[in-house]
Amino acid sequence: MRTALIALIALVACGQAPAPPADLAREARTPVYDYRVVRAYPHDGRAFTQGLFYLDGDLYESTGHVGQSTIRRVNLEDGRVVQSADIPPPLFGEGIVNWADQIISISWRSGIGFRWDRATLRRMSEWRYPGEGWGLTQNGREIIMSDGTAQLRFLDPETLAEQRRVTVTDGGTPVPRLNELEWVNGEVFANVWMTPMIARIDPTDGRVTGWIDLTELVRETSGASRDSVLNGIAYDAAGDRLFVTGKYWPRLYEIDIVPVPAK
Repeated sequence: MRTALIALIALVACGQAPAPPADLAREARTPVYDYRVVRAYPHDGRAFTQGLFYLDGDLYESTGHVGQSTIRRVNLEDGRVVQSADIPPPLFGEGIVNWADQIISISWRSGIGFRWDRATLRRMSEWRYPGEGWGLTQNGREIIMSDGTAQLRFLDPETLAEQRRVTVTDGGTPVPRLNELEWVNGEVFANVWMTPMIARIDPTDGRVTGWIDLTELVRETSGASRDSVLNGIAYDAAGDRLFVTGKYWPRLYEIDIVPVPAK
């Protein structure tokens, strides 16, 4: 059944199937977790959310689409954009991550990323990488990058040179379309694009240790647009708070992860 779940996720990512139903996910051998909404916050419903992280009381968010791509500092409580910088066309903005006093960003198919001053959102320098750019996070030692495949790249934060890769698998089956990333208590959390599922990944070997099933939250929030998918994970390490949102979502949610009772 695990193989069936991953196959269905792959079809969803290619637009060939409906979202994985919760009952199928819960029959997989890998643990599946439910969620509880702790609190809902306003979120810019015009934001095509690509990257998200929480730091020192603020949310930082990147948005996509050519000519609309931005990096923003956002007030958590009211969703107000406090500060914003444009990502220059023709780039399509993707993930962001903090490192020291900087923000590192990537773009979709251009192979171009930037370093930004986090305080001013001033663009400082440019860097290059092969392939596509999707999501970013960091573990305190390395920058971790997704590229739309089942692989995670680990980069040196000073040079941004690639050091290694791991292939993310569930029961030996690769998990494709890994998107927005977040480092949470020693694991990588990853949105799987076009699905309501978040993969919990062991960064040492790429093994999926669990799935967080947000099917109902996506159904309640995303609306009719096919683009309004789950995409955006942020973790407040000091407060042990987990936040999720999506593209064009009018709300951002603080959630608790809840084990699914055994049947």
